[in-house]
Amino acid sequence: MENGTSRRGDDDVGVTRPRWRFSRPSVGTQLTAAGSLSIRAVIGRLNSSVDASSTRSVVHLAHGDPTASACFQTAPEAEDAVVDALRSREHNGYSRSNGEPHARSSIAEYLSRDLPYDLSPDDIYLTSGCVQAVEIMISALAQTGANILLPKPGFPLYEARTTFSHLEDRHFDLMPERGWEVDLEYVKALADDNTVAIVIINPGNPCGSVYSHAHLAQIAETARELGILIIADEVYAHLAFGDKPFVPMGVFGKTAPVITLGSISKRWLVPGWRLGWIATCDPDGILKEAKVNQAIQSYANISTDPATFVQGAVPQIIANTKQEYFNKILDLLRNSSDLLFGKIKDIRGITCPHKPEGSMFVMVKLDLSCLDGFCDDIDFCCTLAKEESVLVMPGTALGMKNWARITFAIDLPSLEDSLERIKSFCDRHGKVEA
Repeated sequence: MENGTSRRGDDDVGVTRPRWRFSRPSVGTQLTAAGSLSIRAVIGRLNSSVDASSTRSVVHLAHGDPTASACFQTAPEAEDAVVDALRSREHNGYSRSNGEPHARSSIAEYLSRDLPYDLSPDDIYLTSGCVQAVEIMISALAQTGANILLPKPGFPLYEARTTFSHLEDRHFDLMPERGWEVDLEYVKALADDNTVAIVIINPGNPCGSVYSHAHLAQIAETARELGILIIADEVYAHLAFGDKPFVPMGVFGKTAPVITLGSISKRWLVPGWRLGWIATCDPDGILKEAKVNQAIQSYANISTDPATFVQGAVPQIIANTKQEYFNKILDLLRNSSDLLFGKIKDIRGITCPHKPEGSMFVMVKLDLSCLDGFCDDIDFCCTLAKEESVLVMPGTALGMKNWARITFAIDLPSLEDSLERIKSFCDRHGKVEA
């Protein structure tokens, strides 16, 4: 071996092979650490656990994409809007880095309906789904020594992005016995002079919670007291079907600056269209003074944009979709959540501390002490996938060991079938009582 080269095999006699310098370690990098925290990575593991020889259909209760069910489809008006935008031939070029003006104006008007002040198009930054909105905000806030407060349980993308961006995350508890409200005393104890923001997910993923006006006001007052901004993840906005209506965090924008993250993915049931937004709900101009808007724009300048034809369709999607469509989806979610909450009561080893009121999920607690053969929630979920072809999300992926998240945004027959399979599974693995 000479000069960093090597010779291999008889067929390579006389051929000098270079030493490639771009190999990567399989573990221990920021990228692999962040990737391992993703929902997709966990779902991939669950899928690989399914018995390929089984003749039963696989029921997916682990992700937030209900579009596989015929009853959970987007509004015809939304489809027509995309077709019209494509056929107009006016949306085939590049987009502005913060999104097309007509789309931003439409979203500003849409969000302003529920606020005590008006947003302008300059307050809106369009993103490739809410996932990119999270990426941009975490990157914009990252600086040496800074930390951000995240809910536990929560959406793992936040932790993945903070890991990748060198931003310390600190987790505050959500309290199941109080409808998964934020433990605000714990928040105050966690925060310090380097805390820059708190993330609030409402309606809640993974908990199915909907926060009251009074609790959101308390959160805003706490953020004001700590001098931090609120990142309001409202991707499930308006998907509230319990006793409490959805109240946007931006209502409290004069108490503390709010950055709202949203998309058309969930309310219109089009997660594959990848159209989201960042909205600065900042009537007193605090974010502009702190140059947060500038940081968001700077990141948008080096990032990708949502498809221009979807941007072109946004005004028509918002203007033309009928309230009857939204009411139908809420009725479907309410009926599904009622079925799930009722059936869970009869399943050994699983309890649901709070009936879901919004989003598409519920968190259930696993009592592994009355089940045989499972070391933790991941083992439980992988074995369930193998034996019953039912996929549910292990709570460890969401920050809650020995819990699980179940999606109920699925047609009722499939949901009922999957719950019967889970019951059979738990009965089969139940410990024999002495």
